[in-house]
Amino acid sequence: MYYLGLDIGSSSIKAALVDMATGKSVGVVQEPETEMGMLAVKNGWAEQHPDDWWKHVCAAISKLETNYNIPKSEIKGIGISYQMHGLVLVDKDGNALRPSIIWCDSRAVEIGNSAFEEIGEEKCNGHLLNSPSNFTASKLKWVKDNEPEIYKKVYKFMLPGDYIAYRLSNEMTTTISGLSEGIFWDFKNDEIADFLLDHYGIEKSMVPDIVETFGLQCSVSAEGGKESGIAAGTPIYYRAGDQPNNALSLNVFNPGEVAGTGGTSGVFYAVTDSLSVKESSRVNNFAHVNYKKGAPPRIGKLLCINGAGIQYRWILNNLDVESYAEMNDLASEIPVGSDGVCMIPFGNGAERMLNNKEVGSRLVNINLNNHGKGHICRAALEGIAFSFVYGMEILKSDGIKINVLRVGNDNLFRSEIFSNTIATLLEQDIEIYNTTGAIGAARAAGLHDSDFEKFGSYIMENDYVKTFKPDKDKSSYVEAYQNWKEELELIIHK
Repeated sequence: MYYLGLDIGSSSIKAALVDMATGKSVGVVQEPETEMGMLAVKNGWAEQHPDDWWKHVCAAISKLETNYNIPKSEIKGIGISYQMHGLVLVDKDGNALRPSIIWCDSRAVEIGNSAFEEIGEEKCNGHLLNSPSNFTASKLKWVKDNEPEIYKKVYKFMLPGDYIAYRLSNEMTTTISGLSEGIFWDFKNDEIADFLLDHYGIEKSMVPDIVETFGLQCSVSAEGGKESGIAAGTPIYYRAGDQPNNALSLNVFNPGEVAGTGGTSGVFYAVTDSLSVKESSRVNNFAHVNYKKGAPPRIGKLLCINGAGIQYRWILNNLDVESYAEMNDLASEIPVGSDGVCMIPFGNGAERMLNNKEVGSRLVNINLNNHGKGHICRAALEGIAFSFVYGMEILKSDGIKINVLRVGNDNLFRSEIFSNTIATLLEQDIEIYNTTGAIGAARAAGLHDSDFEKFGSYIMENDYVKTFKPDKDKSSYVEAYQNWKEELELIIHK
């Protein structure tokens, strides 16, 4: 017997099967095999059609069942992870009215900024824990203002995972965690944020029915089963955005636990039980997967670093080296601090944690007589690591304490230089786990029985790779970080 996990990304759809009894991954597939495209009608816009996600979901399920010879009757539950903040609009018949405005689309920035100013920082921080910013609610307001003919046909709005659950079940539902990521949830009153809907002139009837994050949300319908290859009646037990789901995949549920990822961008996602917000302009706050009305809050504080793995990939592509392994070997020949060479890695657009400044990527203090490839490789790794440490300082100023730091087995965290730098400066062990969002979503389908202890044992027994421990002598790391930080602040404050 198996659970199926679906991970609806903007690059591809991943599907995973895990054994119900052991939590072990049976297999993971991706559709399409090449990256999905995005429609960008104007600069700063990014759209994908929801029906394309559904097409690739169906293809991924078929591939998974065929490759691993799994009959559909053996799949006993479904979990869904999805790209956060996207907007899907459907009419009464469930037809998508336009392409989804996805997470990286920036058309609604000014709408959100104006709402933050007009509603007031104190009320937004106290009730929404965020600025409305460029999130789903502001995107819906953009459609209302700019596409009135489409808006008047809207029956429900959905997040990407809600839409896939709808196509499977023919039921339109959402979760508190999902509504919070769209900035539709009032944490102070523990209800839908009526005041924001009123401010934007959005009808509350557009909100889908709310279901629990864990538990029987809906079941596969006859039509959904026919199209997807899943048996009708199969329950959908779980749904969450990708960053809360990544934290779940690393067994991060409680205050003091922090999840990290080091892909193209980098993320720290820290769980707290506090509704206090001090850094709403630099940190996002969402209902974590185990948030429940009337219970002590579980809030996920999300800090994103755009300039992370993309910086290291750029070095690989432009420095005449053949692999990340070669870059790491070159870097390991250079001492901590790269003999004074510093790299500022923020070349992937505006950085929210730097108050949306676009500071670019910069290489400084190069001596043409003494420095070479190894210094650049080490400075790149250290610069990205330092940006994570800088981000953690922001999270700590927002009340976060670290007891546990768990991260995925990404290219960056595989690097001893990178992980040792962060571990030493934070004085914190870093636990590495080899898992994916799709596997986490599949396992989470089993949490309808609320056995979090068993869930955690699956991760420890199946996914644990290693632990990086802080160096006992941190003086050289502290000196290098302070030099890097001074260079960054010269840029920020110029």
